[in-house]
Amino acid sequence: MQPDTRLEQVRLLRAQGQAPKQIARTLGIKPAEATRLVRAAASMAEPQLVGCWISPTWSTGLGLGDHPDWPADETPAVGTDGLVSVLVARRHRFDKVTVCGYLVDVYCLGVKNALGPETMDDLGLQQFVGAFFDGYHDDPIEAPIDLAREIVFGAADYARGLGFNPHPDFETTKDHLGTWTGPSTIAFGKDGKPFYISGPHDDPAPVINTLESSVGEGNYDFVAVPT
Repeated sequence: MQPDTRLEQVRLLRAQGQAPKQIARTLGIKPAEATRLVRAAASMAEPQLVGCWISPTWSTGLGLGDHPDWPADETPAVGTDGLVSVLVARRHRFDKVTVCGYLVDVYCLGVKNALGPETMDDLGLQQFVGAFFDGYHDDPIEAPIDLAREIVFGAADYARGLGFNPHPDFETTKDHLGTWTGPSTIAFGKDGKPFYISGPHDDPAPVINTLESSVGEGNYDFVAVPT
């Protein structure tokens, strides 16, 4: 078991209320090592959340289950169907924040891009939020961090099941979202079915071949956006 994996497991077990001796038994390690890992996990507490935003119409085509507390925009998506942007800001120092952003294809490909961490002051954050969501028809929606985790980590898991890995930069930005245990309660895909939207400069053949292998002909939808 890798050390970083053990540390993550310790964080989850502590969140469940387990004492160091219980953690030692659960992981099959010595009590002294469990105590060291508990201290290390405590020192890695998540920085203060300053803000979390998602793009409008993020929920279009998704199955959300019973989550009346989740914000939703019922306005039909215009040209952004299935593409959800998520932005998370955390306190870096008293006068600075760090920001990570994610572009997520919730219908098929998962995490298409990841940005950050970027460090800025509070005024810069206001400007950055506006620029980050500039491609959408309306202002971003303030969202709870657990929803951001459900969208980003959940879509990444969904895409892996279809044969698609997240963008390489996701590895350096995912910790900004905090701990996620999964699985997601969101039903990804458009109305529960993989839906690949090929952009005007994309080569759709590799994606279609992967979908043919993972879910089979007739079990996904595909559309090409004209130039």
